Amino acid sequence: MMGQVDVRTEHGVVHGRTTTDGVSAFLGIPYAAAPTGPLRFQPPQPPQPWSAPRDATEYGPTAPQAESSGSAAAELLPNVVIPGDDYLNLNVWTPDVAGNAPVMVFVHGGSFTSGSGAVPIYDGTRFARSGVVLVTINYRLGADGFLWFGDGTPNLGLLDQIAALTWVRDNIARFGGDPGNVTIFGESAGAMSVCTLLAMPAAQGLFHRAIAESGAGHSVISPESARLIGARLAAILGVEPSREAIAQVPVSRVIAAQLQLAGEVGKRPKAKLWGDVAANLMPFEPVVDGDVLPTRLVDALVAGVNPTVDLLIGSNSDETNLFFVPSGVTKRINRFLLGYLVRGRFGAGSVLRAYRAARPTAKPGELLCGIATDWYYRIPLLRIAEARPRTYVYEFGWGSPALDGALGACHAIELPFVFGTLDDPAVAPLIGAQAPTVLAERVQQTWVQFATTGDPGWPAYEQDKRAEMYFDTESELRVDPRPVERASWTGVR
Repeated sequence: MMGQVDVRTEHGVVHGRTTTDGVSAFLGIPYAAAPTGPLRFQPPQPPQPWSAPRDATEYGPTAPQAESSGSAAAELLPNVVIPGDDYLNLNVWTPDVAGNAPVMVFVHGGSFTSGSGAVPIYDGTRFARSGVVLVTINYRLGADGFLWFGDGTPNLGLLDQIAALTWVRDNIARFGGDPGNVTIFGESAGAMSVCTLLAMPAAQGLFHRAIAESGAGHSVISPESARLIGARLAAILGVEPSREAIAQVPVSRVIAAQLQLAGEVGKRPKAKLWGDVAANLMPFEPVVDGDVLPTRLVDALVAGVNPTVDLLIGSNSDETNLFFVPSGVTKRINRFLLGYLVRGRFGAGSVLRAYRAARPTAKPGELLCGIATDWYYRIPLLRIAEARPRTYVYEFGWGSPALDGALGACHAIELPFVFGTLDDPAVAPLIGAQAPTVLAERVQQTWVQFATTGDPGWPAYEQDKRAEMYFDTESELRVDPRPVERASWTGVR
């Protein structure tokens, strides 16, 4: 039987629900005004106060996005799209509105063009049962969040995240959370956001610890690249290359144009056409403008800037299998094509030689997945860990049973383990019916312990030790796994 609970925020009372196990949920709470009309392409503004209690028992609208990318990988990943303008909202799960619990704020992934805090896999009930106040957020995606021509305010999607964290700072105590102990965590584009927030002056002091799952803040682009992307988007839409002109175009047309643009980038990933996007293949991502985002996190660390927050960062063993296996790419790769792709895309024949020597029985498609996984996910996070004390590293190795096990420990597979949502029917195609609950308990307990104390339970990563926790049915501490492969990336960007 459900109970009812009210909390007064700075903008008005929200009416939530409490389950029989004592967890209270408040869904769809606005943290900023709807970014429409004159507020489109503007920094987030405070929401209008409300006088009557606001129902917070159902998820609110999600950021405008395509219903599906149409890719084979997308069929394995659940998503929810809820129409409506008031989509700059967040969701809160709490064990006790009168408590003082650690707070965790989750930033969803989706290549900066899809996803939301309303996806059921991100349900915060189990975190709340573990004594944490869990918050999930929405933020502007695609062109509305990251389009920039060099004028106006860049990185609006990141500023939305900062606005949500500001709301947490100012309101979370009313939900039983400790505003002095806030951990941000995210996956994929959410993890890239987390690491990017570490380099943003406006985000400093809003959180105290950070967890980055499968993303290390390296996916950023230059202003020049942003202008190339913006100009092509405007040309597809048939308008002048400015945010003012694109603001007059219906959102549905902009989203369709974004999909066309992404397809063009994927078919012709050339730097002369797309700049930095040719490497990352994500048309809309954070822009290093020198002000809102001064630099990449890893570059700031090398320059001596050292954020005071504790950092837990990691990746999955077979990240890119999610993109290459269901689409059939791995089966089409032969030895010649593998060499062409690795040398042309990653610019290092020495890397290919190292991986061939370390994995002598691997097929060409398997080698491509291994190299791409490390280039895009593992090596960037290790470079952060090498440059920054108090960084803890993990690898998630449990493999999906889907496609006869060919997916392995692919991108996003750790999410239902982190949230303890193995029983969500939407993730069954990815994790099957017999995913180990013991592993889910271990992973979530680790995240909670880190958020509570700053110590996940193993030594920090140092270049002379290189300690990493490996999560599987039998988890273990490893020291410098695959050193030859790691070393082959020295000097490779």
